[in-house]
Formats: sequence, C-alpha cells, structure tokens
Amino acid sequence: MIIANDEHILLKAKQVAKVAKEFKRLGDEQAQLSSQVVDAFRTTAYTLLTVPKAQGGDGANLHDFLMAQEIVAAGDGAAALSIGWHLSTMQDLCENADWPKDMFEKFLEEVVQERKIVNRAASEPNTGSPTRGGMPETKAVREGNDYILTGRKTFTSMAADLDYYLVTAYVEEDKTIGSFLIAREINGVRVEKTWNPMGMRATGSDDLILEQVRVPVDCYVEKTRKKAGPKGSLLHIPACYLGIAKSARDEAVSFAKTFQPNTLDNPIISVPHIREKIGEMDLELMQARHFMYHVASLWDSYPEKRHMMGPELAAVKVNATKAAAKVVDLAMRIAGGRGLSKKQAFEQHYRDVRAGLHNPPMDDAVLELLASHAEKKDN
Repeated sequence: MIIANDEHILLKAKQVAKVAKEFKRLGDEQAQLSSQVVDAFRTTAYTLLTVPKAQGGDGANLHDFLMAQEIVAAGDGAAALSIGWHLSTMQDLCENADWPKDMFEKFLEEVVQERKIVNRAASEPNTGSPTRGGMPETKAVREGNDYILTGRKTFTSMAADLDYYLVTAYVEEDKTIGSFLIAREINGVRVEKTWNPMGMRATGSDDLILEQVRVPVDCYVEKTRKKAGPKGSLLHIPACYLGIAKSARDEAVSFAKTFQPNTLDNPIISVPHIREKIGEMDLELMQARHFMYHVASLWDSYPEKRHMMGPELAAVKVNATKAAAKVVDLAMRIAGGRGLSKKQAFEQHYRDVRAGLHNPPMDDAVLELLASHAEKKDN
C-alpha cells in the first residue's frame, strides 16, 4: 500500500475519475474528451493541483500528483494523460518560468481564477517527437512590435479544449528556437480534426494550425536556454498507464469472481491458471508502482540531487509502460474472447495501454541514456 500525504488531493482525483469513467466510452467514440470531463477538471479545480499553495493552488508534491493521476487514469486513461500535460506544464512553469515582466503573473491569474488550461505544442509532421531534437518548421517572424507565426503542430492533446498553447517555433530574428504563448481565440489559430488512432482516442490530439498568427512581442515567453534538467513531472505518463493497468486488473478479478461456465462448479477464480495470472498482475503492479513512488519520494525529499535523477526518471517510464502492457494482456487472457467485446472495458484498456510505447522518453533513448550513464560512472 502506498499512502498519500494530502487526502484532499486524492478526493479531487476521485471526483474527476468518477466523471471520466462515466463518459469514457463517449470520449473514445468521438475522439475527444466529453465536455462533462473538461468541465469536471475546472469545477473541481483539479487544474490547480500542481500550482503552489502560495499562488492559489494545491501545491501537490510529485508523489501525490502521481497518485492523483493514477486514480484519474483508472477512470479513463485518456482523461488522465490529457490533463497530465497541463499539470506537468504548470509545475514546470511555476518552478522555472523566466517570462517577460508581468506576463507570467497575468497568465497564472487566469489559470487560478478562470481555471484556464494550457499545453505545449511542440511536435510537427516532419520532426517527430521534440525529444529527438528536430528543428521546428513553424516560423516566427518579427514585424515591428509583433511576431507572426505560421506552421502546423501535431499530437496536441486536448487541442480543441485548451485555452492557451505554448508553441515552439524557429525565431528567424534570433536564429534559435523559442516558445510563444498563444490564446485559442486569436485570429489565425484553428484546430484541424486529424486524430483517429487506435488507442487514447479521447485525448483529442488533433493538429494545431497557425496561419499568419500575430501576437505581441511579450508572447515570446521562452527563449532557447541551456539543456533542461530532469523533469519529475513527466512521471505523470507512467502513472497514467499504471492507472489503466490497475483498472484492467480490477475488471479481470471482478470477471473471474462472477463468471462460471457450466463446465465448472465454481467461478473461474478457483481455476489454478486464472489464479496464477491474477498473481502475476499484482506482482507486476506492485513492482512498477513501488519503483515509481520510491523515485517520486526521492525527488520530493532531495531537491538538491534532482539534476542527477534523469536515469531513474527515464527508467520508471519504460518499466511502468512495459508492466502495464503485460498486466492488461493478462487481464485479456482471463476474460478470454469476451474481452474483445465492445460491451466490456478490456478491449479499450488493451488499445489505450499500447500508446505508452510512443510517449516520451522512448525505450531506445532510455536504454542509451542508461548505457551512457554506466559508461561515465565506471570510468
């Protein structure tokens, strides 16, 4: 058992998870979160989870942030992953934002008072994952006291529901990469419905189109700086997939307790190979969850050592997504052919959990990081 430090935070998560689970099927069908789920993020003030208490939020530490995300993901993984990007972005900004004078204060006030939601828009059709270091084709051109941006961003989670986008662009004036804060209602900003994947459909990760979007110079909020250090907030990704796996495990156990074919005198939970699969699921979840929360607790307890924790953070993601996929596969085996039915939750768990392989950091990059770390450490 892993215990939270702040039960109030978990109560918020449970409220959101309840709504997310109720509208999970609708979100999957329409490839976008239902309006009820987005409203729940705002009305419960779940959007403020990682904003410091001094600035009007809950001030969740990493440990409790991950617990909350795991709870929401058990309701709907797509809902958790979507809002997780906002929450991780806000945590990073509150700790590290070096924006023009008064710009961040105004933005934060809107986030706190109006529950506005933000996400980064970094991926592009020809660059792939921004973690690979590709140069953005989105351009920002200076014109007097404004910048004009043109480009296309892909995989923009909650694209149609965001209030703000943090858009990366190549700034021709500086010959560098920067980020611009762009409000949804600005002329030239539109969302193109392109999102039609197998899993995590409700994230609504459509394309963001920028057509001659004019913004004041103050919206140029982030200039290229030295390589960013490890970000503990990105553990919201493995937390999400472990939440999906936990939900699949619970569904499988419930199914095994109640399903009794006429060839047996008792429900299938009494069958040895079913019990073995349940034990395997719990073993996988225990190992992955304890590893993740141990690393999160180290992050919270030793801030002076965070710059050294890149390998551990990356390893958590790979370990958790592999464990989650295995747990969901075992759940499907327990359910048998019935697990493929659209009337059951298993098939959506199976589709959604596969997306974890494609969220950053990628497996190959993590293994290279660990190898490089071992090489340097042993020299």
